[in-house]
Amino acid sequence: MQININSVHFKADRKLTDFINDKVEKLSSMYEGVLGSDVTLKLENTETPENKIAEIRIFIRGNDLYAKKQCKTFEEATDTAVDALKRQISKYKNKIKPR
Repeated sequence: MQININSVHFKADRKLTDFINDKVEKLSSMYEGVLGSDVTLKLENTETPENKIAEIRIFIRGNDLYAKKQCKTFEEATDTAVDALKRQISKYKNKIKPR
């Protein structure tokens, strides 16, 4: 699966990109129809410590699944976004299951 990681206004280090690749790669094992994904990391200009945003878009045939989470760290934001996408994938699989 092709995973594109875009970090806006900063350079993501190797450890962070490896973590994201590992987490997002697990989504493709849940459903064979996953074609690729885009991950966007942003820093929000606020005074709160929860200013890290992770947006993940999963491309599947006919649809895209999307999750955006904001947390204290990019790892935590990625984790919660991946959990949301896992729920979306299972709902999608149940919806397309032939009866």
